[in-house]
Amino acid sequence: MREVPLSKICGLFGKTRQAWYDIKQRDSSSSWQKAVVLDLVQAVKKMVPKSGTIKLYKELKPTFVSQNIKLGRDGLHALLADHGLLVKRHKKRVYTTQSSHHYRKWPSLIQGMVPSRPEQLWVSDITYLSTKNGFIHLSLITDAYSRKIVGYELSPNLKADGCIAALKRALKARALPAESLIHHSDRGVQYCCNDYVSVLQKNGVKISMTQTGSPYENALAERVNGILKQEFELNQQFPSFQAAVKQVNSAIYRYNQYRRHFGCDLQTPATKHNAGIQAVCQVKSVI
Repeated sequence: MREVPLSKICGLFGKTRQAWYDIKQRDSSSSWQKAVVLDLVQAVKKMVPKSGTIKLYKELKPTFVSQNIKLGRDGLHALLADHGLLVKRHKKRVYTTQSSHHYRKWPSLIQGMVPSRPEQLWVSDITYLSTKNGFIHLSLITDAYSRKIVGYELSPNLKADGCIAALKRALKARALPAESLIHHSDRGVQYCCNDYVSVLQKNGVKISMTQTGSPYENALAERVNGILKQEFELNQQFPSFQAAVKQVNSAIYRYNQYRRHFGCDLQTPATKHNAGIQAVCQVKSVI
């Protein structure tokens, strides 16, 4: 079959030769930009696998500008959809709270409270992970202002030891005096027992607890549990306890350093936390 001359093709579509070359150049440039963007997206998702369109665009926009990549948020969303990279959400819940016990159940101190700085309110919770030998349990303490996980411990059981280890880690790392700090949790036996309460009281931390069994009373802690499982591969079945420890360490590091939050003006927890601590210290130095 004889090749049709370019001049005849251009004539059929009412285009000049130069216009035809311009179109081909734009198509080539567009394909190149899409390939670059997909590489950039994969690099971000390597650290934060479940990043959605808005957070990806926030992360990548400076690169788009510096590389003269003409792609808006809607265009990025369409590109992600075309390549099966949109986030799919799954809901699953298993209860780990054991609130039928004789220990004191403390009142809530946080109704209507909106934290204005780091280390003002910590929320605690326990979530389960799965291994081939059964369930293990991850104790977490999260700063309510910055969403930073400030303390954690993985334990083979639901005893209070894991929660206490997470609390001690958080207290050791704090930058501000603990006297103005509130610790909020559910009414689980791990948080109400004498050993846990004594650590809080010795460090001058105020104790606050949910008043019902509703997860909405400790929503931030519940949310962090879900993020770690759904976005950082903690919902898998691990071959061993040691393998789970390794993945937990990696997940929490990536969560703190790279995972942007709408509640933090799309900053990462570490960035929000450090900036807040510096702001408090600057005010104190002036006073």
